[in-house]
Order: sequence, then structure tokens, then C-alpha cells
Amino acid sequence: MKKVVIIGGGASGMAAALTAAEGKENTVILLERQSRVGRKLLATGNGRCNLTNTGAALKNYHGQNPAFALPSLQAFPPEEVITWFRSLGLVTTEQYGGRVFPLSESAGSVLDVLRFALASAGVAVHAGETAKRLEKSDGKLTVTTDLAVYRADAVIVACGGKAGGKLGGVSDGYDLLSSLGHRCTPLYPALVPLKTDTDFPRSLKGVRAEAAIRLVRGGKLCGKSRGELQFTEKGVSGPAAFDLSREASVGGGELILDFLPDLPEEEVLTLLCRRQELSPELENGSIFAGMLHSRLGMAVVRASGLRPSGNIGELTARDVSALLQTAKAFCLCVTGTDSFDNAQITAGGICTDGFDPDTLESRLVPGVFACGEVLDLDGDCGGYNLQWAWASGRKAGRLGA
Repeated sequence: MKKVVIIGGGASGMAAALTAAEGKENTVILLERQSRVGRKLLATGNGRCNLTNTGAALKNYHGQNPAFALPSLQAFPPEEVITWFRSLGLVTTEQYGGRVFPLSESAGSVLDVLRFALASAGVAVHAGETAKRLEKSDGKLTVTTDLAVYRADAVIVACGGKAGGKLGGVSDGYDLLSSLGHRCTPLYPALVPLKTDTDFPRSLKGVRAEAAIRLVRGGKLCGKSRGELQFTEKGVSGPAAFDLSREASVGGGELILDFLPDLPEEEVLTLLCRRQELSPELENGSIFAGMLHSRLGMAVVRASGLRPSGNIGELTARDVSALLQTAKAFCLCVTGTDSFDNAQITAGGICTDGFDPDTLESRLVPGVFACGEVLDLDGDCGGYNLQWAWASGRKAGRLGA
């Protein structure tokens, strides 16, 4: 019989609690500083909860040692995550890019089945209780909260990261594990909107576009992505921007956006020349009509150095070439990223070399386990981070078995 205390009632913490409770002789206590468990989960996927991705692989993860995730991901791959949730009563649907959502399209459905399962498993959920200290003496672990002191045989630290401060993102896990001798890598906001020079983004606020994006720094390609992009008053957001935010948060750079990624330059040139031939009286600002959002097309014209009010019949071959190049390589200087409050995840965290990848048990303090975002491991946008949360939570919840 083991007394198990889980610190953190997010995705990984709930998965760990349910797994630990599968040992019927175990007493499982789940501590959550918020007034209820799973608050951050409700905000994932714009409230729809992209709970995993069927294509999840090691290439989708980042940190000092991404391979650390492999045993957990292999032990609880996406298909088993889907089956597990089905056993809890959740019906899911697979959408574009392997993204898996609840059929209800509501994150509340995911949280509901987890809460029901916690209650059925006999997990004691202590919401509104914050862990302050984690210590070990005389072979026993002690968790001191703002309300009580718990003696435990095993403690699982699943506090999450600093991201989403308004939804409960904190540094508790880093502090608790650091007090035991674990090291923490630098922390950066990730899956977060990018800040850029604002001349064009401000005028395009709210416009969405499918784009291929490259992040270049000092002439070197630092990352590339493709997907939906949304312009904001401060820069760019959306999945395509999120995927580059981890690298952008470290050192900025220049974004090069291709707004017509499926069309080769020759085809775009043909379309522009045909538009010029058939409708020479059209204003320059309308030359991309039918290809780009009207406001985006206007911005491309201005960025090419042309007057939107001129007639396209007066454009020279050089002008048309400039329009083509701008539409396929629109440049924005990255000035930073949004804050942790607006980030979906934290890049960086507790060094994984202090834990056994096969059990997620601390190499420094036996009986202490860690899972989820508190560790230096983060995934791409598209369900990969929740996949890591479930997989690592299940692995830690097995308590080394």
C-alpha cells in the first residue's frame, strides 16, 4: 500500500492520479492550487481541446534532450490515448493534420470525463490548496501546503509551467524540484503570438491567411512552418506562427511569408499578367483579387512600393515582378514574443537528465516523480503537448512499476 500525493491538477496530474489509483491498495491525493482541476485544459484548442495528434513522433518535441520523451510516448501512443478516453466515455474525432478533438467540440467534455473518473477511482481531490515545500527525511516524503502537511511514499510533481498565468501557470514545480537539487533550464514562452514591426500587421488586424513561413536570423534558416496565420495589432498569431515562437523567443529574426504556398512563381506570374491584360482599368490594390484577402492584397501592393490607386494596365514588367516576389516572400522583422500570460506552453524547464526516462523517477530523490510541462520538454502546435501530458502522466503514475 502506498500513499501517493500528486501536485498539480492539470492534464498530466489527472492522468498520473488516475494511473496511480489503478493500484487499488494505493491512497491517492491530488493537490490543485486553483479552485478546480483542469482549468488550463478548458482553454486548449480555442476551447475545443486538441487532445492528441495521431502523427505524434519524436521530431515534434523539443528541449535539451527530446529523446527523453521516447519511452513515455511509446508506452502510451496516440491510439492508446484515444482508446483510454473512449473507456472514460469520451467520443473523439480526427481532423486535419491528425489532430484529435472531442466529438462535442468542447474541452468541457474532456474535463468532465476526467473529473468523473477521478471521483469513481476514489482520488481525493484537494482544490484550492497550494504545495509550499517538498522534503524527504527518514525515508518518507513530506508535502507541506498552505493548509496541511502530508506524509507520502511517492510524490508526483505535475505543476505545469509558467505559461498561461491568467489560467494558473506558475513556477511552483520549478521551485519544489529545485529545492531537491534539480536544475532548471532557461524558460521561454512558446506557442505564443509573435511581435513584429507593426506597419502592416496593424492594418491587417484580424485577417487570416494560409501561409508558409520561414524564420531567418543572420542569413540562416532557423525554422519553418506552414498553416493558418492571423494578423494582430502587434504582429502575427495562429498555428503557423506558434510553431516558430520557441525559436523566435530565443533570438528574434525575420519572418518571410509566402501567401501563395501552393502556387509556383511561374503560375502566379501568369495569373497577374492575365489580370493585367483582361482588366487594365482595375486599381493596383485589386490585382490579387481572387487570390488573397482584399486587405492582404492591398498590403502586398503597398509593400511592393506601388500606389494602390494606380491602374494595373500601367504596371511595368518590373512592377509585376515586385508584386510576385512580395506575395511569395513578404518580410516582417520579429521584435519578440508575447508574454507567458498569452503563451500556451513553456519552453525549458527542469532538466530531464535528473530523471529516469523509463520511470520519470528522480535520480536524486527516490520516490519523487515528475511529468508534463514542468520538465524541459515541449511539443509543436497541434495536440503534441497534451499527448506528452497524458503519456508522461501515465508513466509517472505507474510509480516505477
